[in-house]
Parts: sequence; structure tokens; C-alpha cells
Amino acid sequence: MGLDVDPVRVAGRWFKHAYHGSAALVLRNPPPDSRWQRGNVVDALYLADEEDTAWAEWYRQLAELGLPPAKQMPRDLWTWEVDIELADLSDPARLARVGLGMPKPGRSGWPAYQRVGETLHNEGWPGLLAPSAARPEHTVMCLFRNENAVVGAVPNAPPKTVADPPAPPTGMTT
Repeated sequence: MGLDVDPVRVAGRWFKHAYHGSAALVLRNPPPDSRWQRGNVVDALYLADEEDTAWAEWYRQLAELGLPPAKQMPRDLWTWEVDIELADLSDPARLARVGLGMPKPGRSGWPAYQRVGETLHNEGWPGLLAPSAARPEHTVMCLFRNENAVVGAVPNAPPKTVADPPAPPTGMTT
């Protein structure tokens, strides 16, 4: 019996920040752990619903690592066109159905989310939609990937290069 999740069709423009000059989808060896998966199980591409959400996630990560934003500049902001059906974990009620609360910044709570994400991957879902830990009123998607691709998402080249750290977005938590 699978997890109690509903499908949701997601189509439109989504965002991801990256190191300046890097490819839209970098082959990472080994793939890193993230909130919804462990790299040694499956790699993933994370996208944000708005530019500000992508930057909020970046600021959250920098705060966790104790890194000053200026030291990570310039950055490239990639836009991705997405059209895919995902597991819908986009609100507190849907998260509760799989035994999770709202995501909070920090890695200490990751194992429970990783178990759910990896179960969804094993059940054949191409990814999931969830609240952003850095900007809870907004969403992120986790798309499970193979070495060279993700299903249902195509990057729009070229990315926008951002030379200076943007202002921290409103509604952000770190």
C-alpha cells in the first residue's frame, strides 16, 4: 500500500539559483543529501515557485552554513519550464497524511522527510510539491533525477546572472 497522497499537475515557470557559469543540471558525484532525499538513494532537482522563494532558500542555506552572501556571488538564476504530475504535499493537511509537519529550516528534521521522499520515488512518483521551509507561504518542488535529466522540466537558457546579493525576500524564515 502506497503513501496517502494526491496527484497535482504543475505547469509553468519555476526557478533555481546556481553557481555562476554552471550548467542548468549539473552531474554531481556524489549527489548531495537534501530535505526530500538522500543522495546515495536518488539525486533531485529542487525548484522554487518564485524568484524570491529561490533566493529565500539560498539565504536559508547560507545562514545554516554560516556563509556571507557576498562570498557566494555572482549567482545564476535559471528559469525552468515545468509540466508534470507530482505528489501533492503542498499544505499542512497533506503533509499530515504522510506523518509530517510543516518543513522548518535546518537539517535536524530531514530524515523523516527523506523517508517520505524516497518512498514516493520508489512508488514511481517523478517528484513532489511541498511548502518551502524558507518561505512557508510558497512552494518548492523536488524532482527526482537520473544522471542527465529530470522528467517534465526543461531549463531556459541563458540564465540571468546576478552580481550582488538580492534583498532578503519578505516572508522568509531562516
